[in-house]
Amino acid sequence: MANIFIVFEGVDGSGKTTQLNLLNKYLSEQNIPTVMTREPGGTPVGEKIRELLLDRRFAEMQERAEALLYAAARAQLVAQVIRPGLAAGKVVLCDRYLDSSLAYQGYGRGMDTAFLAGINELATGGLRPDLTVLLDIPPREGLQRSRQDRPADRLESESLAFYQRVRSGYLALARQNPAAYLVLDARQPVQQLHTAICQAVGGLLGG
Repeated sequence: MANIFIVFEGVDGSGKTTQLNLLNKYLSEQNIPTVMTREPGGTPVGEKIRELLLDRRFAEMQERAEALLYAAARAQLVAQVIRPGLAAGKVVLCDRYLDSSLAYQGYGRGMDTAFLAGINELATGGLRPDLTVLLDIPPREGLQRSRQDRPADRLESESLAFYQRVRSGYLALARQNPAAYLVLDARQPVQQLHTAICQAVGGLLGG
């Protein structure tokens, strides 16, 4: 049984979703069962919360309300998708997880990281990824990528300075626990990134 939990993190436009999909395809070709999901979302409850969080009409959303909504969506995802997937012996691949709250609400918005860690401990029951793939990119480049083909959502409408704080937050989190992170320069070619990720995951799977 694989039962490995892998999370993809990074600022908007870092290529997380592309690499998650490529890894899912690679594992499926190796006949390794996977579950692929995302945050906020991944469940009917979570997708409704996602709509609220990303809707530009709610610019007045209070920081604590935002943080609690993310934690609520995460609690539902852990209970309904992630833990059952792991219990079934699958590799669970998730686009964003706990670090997104710490980076965006903590470092980006300046919220108390101890408060964020506390509500997310409650939401997740302490479940941590086996590996976090952090795709690092200068925020200006990431935002140019993410805003190419659609209007910016509520979070994407934040300032460049906000995203620079988020990036710094991600890198700080990775430095605190380097063994649990694979930090990659997201400006590398897609296939080069994919190869590096597959090698790291192969090590987790004992390959």
